[in-house]
Amino acid sequence: MEEMNGNRLKRCLDEKEEPEAKMAKKEGSWLTSKLKDSDMRSYQLEAYEAALRRNTIVWLETGAGKTMIAIMLMKEIARQLRAEGDKRIIIFLAPTVHLVHQQCSVIKTQADLRAEEYYGAKGMDDWDFRCWQKEACEKEVMVMTPQIFLDSLRNAFITLDMVRLLIFDECHRATGNHPYTRIMLEYYHKTDHKPKVFGMTASPVIRKGVSSAEDCEYQISELEEILDSKVFTLEDRNDLEVHVPMAIEIKRYYSSWFVNVDLKGQLDSLWTKFDTTAAAMENPTQKQFLEKSLRAKLSSFHGKILYCLENLGILCAYEAVKVCMQRDGVALDIEENASPHVLLSNYLKEALQIFKGYLSAEVCDLLETEAHLDPVYMNFISPKLCELVNSVNALRNQKQVLCMIFVERIITAKVICWLIKKLKLLSHLSCDYMTGNTSAVNGLTAKRQKMIMDSFREGKVNLLLTTDVAEEGIDVHNCSCVIRFDLPKSVRSYIQSRGRARYADSLYVLMLERGNEEHKDLLFEIFRSERAMQDATSSRDKTTVPKLSPKDDAPLYTVSSTGATVTPDSSVSLIFSYCQKLPGDKYFHPKPDFRYELSGGFSECTLTLPPNAAFRHLKGPPAKSNQHAKKLVCLEACKKLHEMKALDDHLLPLSEQLPVHTLAKELNSAPGAGTTRRKELHGSATADALSGTWANVLGSITLQAYSLFFSCNIIEENYPPFIFLMKEELDEDVARSEMDLFLHNNKVVKAHASPCGQVHLDMDQLMKSKSFHELFFNGVLGKLYHITKSSGVREKILAMDNTAFWPSTNMYMLLPMSQESSQSTESPCIDWKTIDSCFSVAEFLKANHLPMGLNNFHKEGIQRQDDKKPEKIHLVDGSYGFHDLKDMIVFAIHTGRFYYVAELVNDATADSPFDGSYDSAKPSYNTYTDYFKKKYGINLHYKTQPLLWLKQCHKAHNLLSNRGQEDGSLNSNGESDSVSPAKEQQGYVYMPPELLIRLDVSKDILKSFYLLPSLVHRMESKMLASQLRRAICFRPDGHQIPVDLILEALTTRRCAEDFSLERLELLGDSVLKYVVSCNLFLKYPRKHEGHLSSLRSSAVCNATLHRLATTRKLQNYIRDAPFDPDRWLAPGERTWRPVPCKCGVDSREVPLTHPTDVENSAIKIGVACDLGHRWLCSKTVSDCLEALIGAYYVSGGLEAACLFMTWVGIDCEHDQALVEEAIRKASEFSSAIEDKNIASLESKLGYKFLNKGLLLEAITHASQQEASSGCCYQRLEFLGDSVLDLLITWHLFESHKDIDQGELTDLRSASVNNEKFAQAAVKHNLQKHLLHGSDLLLTQIRDYVKFLKSFPEDAPLPTYSKTKGPKVLGDLVESIAGAILIDSKLNLGEVWRVFKHLLSPFPTPDDLQLHPLRELGEICGEAGCPLGTEFRKEGDQTIAKLSVQLKDGQLTAEGSDKLKNTALEQAALVLLDQMERKGISHKRSVWRGKSERVQDILPCSQEQTKGLSPVEGHHSKHSSTRLQDPTVSKVSIDMKRGGPRTSLFQLCKDMSWVRPTFEPRASGLRFISKVILHLPDSDAVEVEGAEKADKKSSMDSAALALLYKLGELGKCIIEEC
Repeated sequence: MEEMNGNRLKRCLDEKEEPEAKMAKKEGSWLTSKLKDSDMRSYQLEAYEAALRRNTIVWLETGAGKTMIAIMLMKEIARQLRAEGDKRIIIFLAPTVHLVHQQCSVIKTQADLRAEEYYGAKGMDDWDFRCWQKEACEKEVMVMTPQIFLDSLRNAFITLDMVRLLIFDECHRATGNHPYTRIMLEYYHKTDHKPKVFGMTASPVIRKGVSSAEDCEYQISELEEILDSKVFTLEDRNDLEVHVPMAIEIKRYYSSWFVNVDLKGQLDSLWTKFDTTAAAMENPTQKQFLEKSLRAKLSSFHGKILYCLENLGILCAYEAVKVCMQRDGVALDIEENASPHVLLSNYLKEALQIFKGYLSAEVCDLLETEAHLDPVYMNFISPKLCELVNSVNALRNQKQVLCMIFVERIITAKVICWLIKKLKLLSHLSCDYMTGNTSAVNGLTAKRQKMIMDSFREGKVNLLLTTDVAEEGIDVHNCSCVIRFDLPKSVRSYIQSRGRARYADSLYVLMLERGNEEHKDLLFEIFRSERAMQDATSSRDKTTVPKLSPKDDAPLYTVSSTGATVTPDSSVSLIFSYCQKLPGDKYFHPKPDFRYELSGGFSECTLTLPPNAAFRHLKGPPAKSNQHAKKLVCLEACKKLHEMKALDDHLLPLSEQLPVHTLAKELNSAPGAGTTRRKELHGSATADALSGTWANVLGSITLQAYSLFFSCNIIEENYPPFIFLMKEELDEDVARSEMDLFLHNNKVVKAHASPCGQVHLDMDQLMKSKSFHELFFNGVLGKLYHITKSSGVREKILAMDNTAFWPSTNMYMLLPMSQESSQSTESPCIDWKTIDSCFSVAEFLKANHLPMGLNNFHKEGIQRQDDKKPEKIHLVDGSYGFHDLKDMIVFAIHTGRFYYVAELVNDATADSPFDGSYDSAKPSYNTYTDYFKKKYGINLHYKTQPLLWLKQCHKAHNLLSNRGQEDGSLNSNGESDSVSPAKEQQGYVYMPPELLIRLDVSKDILKSFYLLPSLVHRMESKMLASQLRRAICFRPDGHQIPVDLILEALTTRRCAEDFSLERLELLGDSVLKYVVSCNLFLKYPRKHEGHLSSLRSSAVCNATLHRLATTRKLQNYIRDAPFDPDRWLAPGERTWRPVPCKCGVDSREVPLTHPTDVENSAIKIGVACDLGHRWLCSKTVSDCLEALIGAYYVSGGLEAACLFMTWVGIDCEHDQALVEEAIRKASEFSSAIEDKNIASLESKLGYKFLNKGLLLEAITHASQQEASSGCCYQRLEFLGDSVLDLLITWHLFESHKDIDQGELTDLRSASVNNEKFAQAAVKHNLQKHLLHGSDLLLTQIRDYVKFLKSFPEDAPLPTYSKTKGPKVLGDLVESIAGAILIDSKLNLGEVWRVFKHLLSPFPTPDDLQLHPLRELGEICGEAGCPLGTEFRKEGDQTIAKLSVQLKDGQLTAEGSDKLKNTALEQAALVLLDQMERKGISHKRSVWRGKSERVQDILPCSQEQTKGLSPVEGHHSKHSSTRLQDPTVSKVSIDMKRGGPRTSLFQLCKDMSWVRPTFEPRASGLRFISKVILHLPDSDAVEVEGAEKADKKSSMDSAALALLYKLGELGKCIIEEC
């Protein structure tokens, strides 16, 4: 083919598209359309029939439809398997991840087969036997890379017995040591159950230099022999030529290029200088933390630069230097010259300066020119590159051009891509590059490869620079041009790359150097090889399949239990894989070391593993070569590791899971167990002490009596005592209880419970006591009348059968105590006078049909006496003087409610005007006579009788917490709230006396009565805690765990009481971590820190704790909802708010198999049905277990905590013999340390080690590979981490008893962290004793010490700053703690003695430094200021931008780092500094971790905090949608209660406005609210809502008014829903 000029190329590309080309553009035409068997082409059917007969290798050109043949074969095999019920599978192997994606997609599209793809990036390395078996059972076709399949065979996850059809895509790769070859040789040819084999290739010959039919014959025969198959070729290729378009092959010639000798000489001299320096710096230990040796990396950089200089020109070589800087991980910001990374950086910087001296202003002309490139630019780019640019420019008039440019090296693809993007001449084209998915930093990930190829197929990228990664299998049906910038090296590469040009009349361009005979010879050999290959395969279908000749088997290790195998070839990678699983850091990359010795003409290899491996040294058998010796020693090492159980029975590094017999998470653990997202239905335990049937049995009874006395902080307040009667005797600390009950106006009543012997009740007394219970509890807390909805008939509760009101699970009595007996020291007496009075009223109500018979009780009226109180007042049950009624309890017959008499109203009668105190709606009633007639149908007869001013009985309240005091009539300053006067008249009514029945009970009894629900609820909770304590059934050293601690551990924050489990949970977490860590450390002396950490994580994870807790039924004792007095029922009381059970469980106990929920947001946590079933967060169960551990530790120390953990099922036994063994093992290291170093370090610590080897181990970093001791501190650091965590947590727990869990957690986080420990190490100069072998670590330690010394000696060191201490320093402190613990035989006190001094001072709530993001979030949260966050990438740096809107403007700050979180932290530090300069700071008070108001930002009002706030869960009903105009939002308002406020809050959140402030005020008995909103760069908007009956409704009205006002201002568009 003759050379074509640019015009010819342009004409060829400008030709119009033919109809056949349009067919070819449809993704290979046959690849993505649904085809039937009849749609197959004749040559495809011929190949398909051959594949059915025997194992076949189909050799067809690229684009000929080989995959379609494979699909038809899979369909037929799958049909046979289904018909026979055969569970075997089909394995489809593709050599690259991209091909796996592509082929699996085609299979899913074309065939009704269950197919899935498998490759390393999907995490296959972590799969176990069960995962593979599950996939094999569920799938029919498994498409995977060959290495994945080979590994699964070697690990015995899959066997060839399970495979029916084995397909090899690009099967020509089955040569040498390729996984295709290993699969066939190691497994296929050794099994009796061989699957069918089908191979596909466009070139069965792969090697270079093949030029004869004999050579081709040899390679093809070898391929057939390995794959046990026959090559299929077409005898008649006419049909193939019709369907498969062939590219037009042309040649482009370029002139020779002479490199600037001076420039090349300067670069060589520069490399020599730095290479000499690198040789002096390099030492064996550097291999532990550098990816490759320093000199090797330097040579790699130099080679890339020279290659680009020689082949592409000065400009591209200059860019290659910058590529090396940007993409090869060179640190350019390190100042210490000793760093190896700086040496590389300096080399590249100097190389850059050299190139700048050879670049002139003409470079700009080159980049800006729009004309054909002239030879004038040859000083900057090579002729070869110039010819490429001109060839690509010839494509400019094409509407859609897709051109692939094949290059040999990755650096070539990068710099050419850069140049094309810079050239204005090619600005109309979009360019990208694609390289292989390798482990090198230059490689692209599979995800990135796929994204680039998709962009190329869709035409978003016109030019694709690629290496040979795109030669095979990549399907781009509309690729119009392929340019071989670098010539193919083999016939296979030639055929494959040519096949990428699929478009009709597409071009295949070969670039040749004029006069280069090597280029001509190479092409000649390729053309001749292609012809020889065709000749060799023309008649192969008639020959027999050659049989693989038997060879001597290589050494092999097989695990008999599973069949897993390891060979010498695979053993090396397995050893490296094992080492990679060992713990390491950036200073130490665990990997094996090999040393060779010659002995008697043979090589012997000694393997040295990292110090944290199962063993260190192993010498292998002699071999003929170093490589063979290396394989043999690795094979022996694999065998030894398996015997030591460092490799499992599938010959994988031991899975980091806990053994089944210990604390491992069981396989049947429910998914999501122990998480907050998972909701579980559980039952509620009942107090055995309050159970019985004695109240429903006629006869006398003897009960246990407990006196309940009350004392108020207001001395003049009187609360009469009660007696608590039950059948069972309570534990002492339950029976003698004290608790505070919090009332309004800062009134506190202290309740005292104490045992007072036994009380005997005869039958009559029992009946009267039950009657008192039923009357009082139903009358005061419930109802005495029940009106049926169907008939409207009023039923009297007291007249009903009351047996059901006295359930066996709720059996006790609360009776008033006589005032006389309450003052005596003898057994207190029941106030029978009060009970008799109540009994009489109860009997009266049962016997009379009131109010129908009202007139039977009054014979005459009385006349009003002006300005005097009447002598007698007529009630239902008789006439009384006012002094007999004052402060006494009365019963209203028309409402069935209790009141107490406050005053006699002489100037008001039944005929007085009705004032509406009965009804807030103020209907049209003229007088009280008129009201009772119309409302109740009652005719009043004593209309002239004065009315009584009565205080109505109210509902019981939750009095167990003082948190509600701020919501009461007093504000937080103790001053009267402006709205409280409106409440003073509420709850009082005017009442005609003739509707009342008097009880001989004072109002003080009623006051005490209101205390009883909260008091009994707390007593019952203590009884349950005591009941659990008895179930645990042990007393360490005879000591009883206080019931209050147990109760605290069972109470969640959701209960809204003054205590919760969170503090104990925090402590229990540390105790559990320490106990498990210590147990694992001693029990598994050969496991490294990574294994131990994984085992600990499994042991202490929430899922494990959840399983253990539910096994012991702890979930039934958890208190997870606030006390609801409305649902509290005393014995004899009827429920008026039933919550029927809807879960389908009949018993109180809920099976653990009951379905859980993770999606239903409507579930109410903690709210129980009438059977006691309630939903709990799964994590709450785990937290409760940890809190109980903390409770036992607080009360009984570590012994008590361990006994409790043993009861739960946690293995925490510490055998002293194991401690002695750990000490003995460490003593082996003692000989490797100098005594003077030990003495100096011991002096700093203030502790003298009995076993010096422990201290040596504690100060040795893993990078100290050359040390003869062979130890490192990782295991001791694992132990010391848990020790210090426990000791410091306990110290903070005891030192700060008045702070809640949140602030305690903050204190612990500030005290137990690497930065704190690193600072302590430097403060006491411990870093000087660290043994390591890393220059990088040494440099970072020096920098950190210098940073800390920059602070004044007495100044506090920053917890958060840009300079972070190396983690190794923190690890050093922890490992020393672990060493002291073992040396002192687990003496925690001795460890604390040492480290209390080393780590002091500890942070306090006053000087606590919060994490910058946390502090910023709290400031913004307090003020309702939205915090905006944005991210962007600049090179390898992440830029984080934070912004906050204040009332006077906006503040922004940026931070940058490679890590996103660190960049955020830096931005937060800058923003906090800006806010502090504006006078805005965050101050934390000690009490309960509450934050003081931030006065400089718009503060939230108290009422706003109590109201609804914008939450994500309400977006469906209350939403605001941001329109195209960024200053306008679309708002949907729900007009239900709380809806306007929620919509307003959501609008402010979406628009980044400061949250509005509400100011409610009282207006008589009603309320009016004002709302203020500060808009950015605008005046504040202030509106007032309408007058409403309650405060929250008035706030809704104000919010609605503000929303409409914002709508008028054009800030939002209102939509009501």
